[in-house]
Amino acid sequence: MTEPIRAMMMRGGTSKGAYFLASDLPSDPAERDDLLLRVMGSPDPRQIDGIGGAHPLTSKVAVISPSAADGVDVDYLFLQVVVDEAVVTDKQNCGNILAGVGPFAVERGLVDAADGTTSVRIRMVNTDGLVTATFPTPGGRPRYDGDARIDGVPGTAAPILLEFEDGSGDSRVFPTGNITDTFGGIDVTCVDNGMPVVVVAASSFGLTGYESVAELEASGDLLERVRRLRLEAGKAMGLGDVSGATVPKVSLVAPPRHGGTISTRTFIPVRVHQSIGVLGGVSVGTAVMVPGAVGSDLAHPAGGTRLEIEHPSGALQVEAELDTTVTPPRVVRSGVVRTARKLFDGTVFPR
Repeated sequence: MTEPIRAMMMRGGTSKGAYFLASDLPSDPAERDDLLLRVMGSPDPRQIDGIGGAHPLTSKVAVISPSAADGVDVDYLFLQVVVDEAVVTDKQNCGNILAGVGPFAVERGLVDAADGTTSVRIRMVNTDGLVTATFPTPGGRPRYDGDARIDGVPGTAAPILLEFEDGSGDSRVFPTGNITDTFGGIDVTCVDNGMPVVVVAASSFGLTGYESVAELEASGDLLERVRRLRLEAGKAMGLGDVSGATVPKVSLVAPPRHGGTISTRTFIPVRVHQSIGVLGGVSVGTAVMVPGAVGSDLAHPAGGTRLEIEHPSGALQVEAELDTTVTPPRVVRSGVVRTARKLFDGTVFPR
């Protein structure tokens, strides 16, 4: 398949990706993935022959379709296109790219927008979780300009409220069934409130937790230790052999430096995130709220449900409410404010 394909490029949160209607892509997953590799320019570290941005945060794809689920507007399948390998994976979700799904659904006519504010109920196909995105639609069209600011993105844009409904709070939130586990002599908390994350005190690796992205990525020994920890934790979390997967993420935590709740450095899984993923931030926030979990003794909670997750580019504000009267703790609700902006809408020509 080499004919041009309708696509929209959007910045969603602190990521950037190509958004497609499922009906514009091959229905066979293998054919679809082959096409997306050619669209994005993979495998090539520069993605010079495609529209990918040569970084995991800018080599992402959203596939949107009308949902057959009762009370749900659209289905959202997230695909991570690996930059330097011929790999497309659906083994994780992306809460940043999620921010653009509601506006895209309105742009493509999948949802009728109100004059003022519109809410779109979305099924996240990767995890079968539900989220409601609410955003301004003056005149029935998405508005992208506004005064909401998120760290890691220059300027401001219209706010998009994401309210997650995956709050069953069963043992999936702590996939190993434990609040803490020990792998290779390192204490961790394995948590999944939308994104599988292994929370580790930075001091366990002899780090302050305030190192720059470049400093962390330059340490081959550190990357190897993180890799070994991730492989062991992945098996314990029921994810099997994660050597070829992008989850779980590993988040190093330290006391906050700028008045937030906790400071983080996150491996995704080898490169270090310039900020932190939305769902990864929600998972880290969930963990450090639980007494006895790794990071709970380092966190500075301000009280209430608002958390500020510090990261290399600033901080991510999340909402997380837990019921800690039950074991394991139950997630009552979680949410976050993001922004998104349409960058271009047209056709893309695959290699």
